[in-house]
Order: sequence, then structure tokens, then C-alpha cells
Amino acid sequence: MRIAAALWRSSHPGPTVVVTVLSLALGLSVGVDAARLTVLVLSVLLGQLSIGISNDAIDAPRDRLTGRTDKPLARGDVSVATAWIAAWSTLAGALVLSALLSWQLALAHAVFLGSGWAYNAWLKSTVFSALCFVVGFGVFPSLAPLALPDPLVAAPWAWVAGATLGLAVHFSNVLPDLDDDERTGVRGLPHRLGRRASAGVAAGALIVGASAVLIGSAAGSPPSTVSWLLFTGVVGVAAWGLVAALTQHPRRLVFRLVMTAALLLALQLVLAGNLTS
Repeated sequence: MRIAAALWRSSHPGPTVVVTVLSLALGLSVGVDAARLTVLVLSVLLGQLSIGISNDAIDAPRDRLTGRTDKPLARGDVSVATAWIAAWSTLAGALVLSALLSWQLALAHAVFLGSGWAYNAWLKSTVFSALCFVVGFGVFPSLAPLALPDPLVAAPWAWVAGATLGLAVHFSNVLPDLDDDERTGVRGLPHRLGRRASAGVAAGALIVGASAVLIGSAAGSPPSTVSWLLFTGVVGVAAWGLVAALTQHPRRLVFRLVMTAALLLALQLVLAGNLTS
């Protein structure tokens, strides 16, 4: 139990839970039946565990150097070897479960997970760091409809919304740790652009994503009141985050504002309907 608890804390529980719940919500929105939905959600959960644990396994030496006492691997609560076994096992489990539903889902999920692993292993320290999030989250909205008995791919506007959501998550997620990352040689695209520019990219991406959902999901008819309300919420909170960044407010505040806007965009995507048209 002690090892399991340490591995769970190493999996980045917050993002793991959010992405898993989002897959559940999207599955419900497209009408995936209970049995197939259970397999889909478990597959996504295992995949997220693999990404989070592999990230901490790779970063363990850097986390020790920067004194990250909040990291179980850096503290020695669980060995790096054990973490790697867990990461590879959960990755394999995620792909096997996806394949039980359809080969199309397995392929899409492999792209999503491959993007996360590629970021952890190499691309996080390069100018191409954002590419992993654009590709991975661009594919993500298709996971739920690909779990249907007759697999379908998400509509183009949903791909845009997913990609911009991923871009915003990437550019906002590094804001609290820019100094530690720079000190240990991690220089992805957000680090090269700086805090203000990164906040601007995140806010702009969220507004583009919200616009894509508002227009694309309407399918020629006027957007619903709920769509307008969520769109307004995304734009308002994202703009607040950008202003906070430009006026030198604390990084944690900027991060929370942008992530709040990202959650509103995810909710807008779930409630939009017409995910495959």
C-alpha cells in the first residue's frame, strides 16, 4: 500500500483525474454504453498513470537537485526501477484495453500516449515541446466516439478545440516552475518565450478553442444560451489571466486563472453535442 500510494502521488493525480473524467464525460455525451464506457475510462486512466509516472521517473535526478520534497521518487519513497515497471505496465494495459473496443481507438490512443511519452523523454526541453500537446489533445476528443460499436472520428472543430486546450495546458503548466526548469536545463518553447508571452499564447489558444466549439457545434443553427455562457466564461477568465500576467501578478494566480478557463473550455466541449458532425 505504501508503494501504491507513492506511485499514485507520482502520477500527477490532478491532471490524471481531470483527463480521465473528461473521457467519461465525452463518452456519455456521444452515447457509449456502460460496458464499453467502463473499458474506455479504465484505458484512459491507465494511460494517464503511465504518462505521469514515467515523467517523474525521468525527472527524478532533476527533482532531487532542485529539492522537490513533494516528489515521492525524489524523496526515495519508491524506487525509480519500480516506477518504470509501473509506467510500462500501465501503458501496456491502456493499449490492450483500447484494442478490445476497436483497432481505431487503439491507434488514436497510441498517438495520444506516444505524444505524452515523447514529451517526457525528450521534447520537453526543445522548441518542439508544444507539438506533443497539440497532437495528443487534438486526437483526444476522438477517443470517445472511437469507442462506439461503429467507431467515428470527432469533427474538425473538436480537433481544434482539443489541440488548443492542450496548447493552453502546456503553456500555463510551466508558469509556476520556470525558474527551477531553467536551472536544470529544461528549455521548452514556453521557457524560450517567457512568462508573459506564454500566458498570452495560453489565453489566445483558449479563446480560439472556445470559438471553434461555439461555431462548429452549432452546425448552421444559432448557438444555444449555454454555449454562449461558456464561451463568455472562457474568454473572460482567459483575458483575466493574461492581464494578471502582464501586470506582474503572482505566477500561481495566472496559472489558476488559465487552468480555470481551460476547464470551462473542456466543459463547453462536453456540452456542445454534435461531437462527430
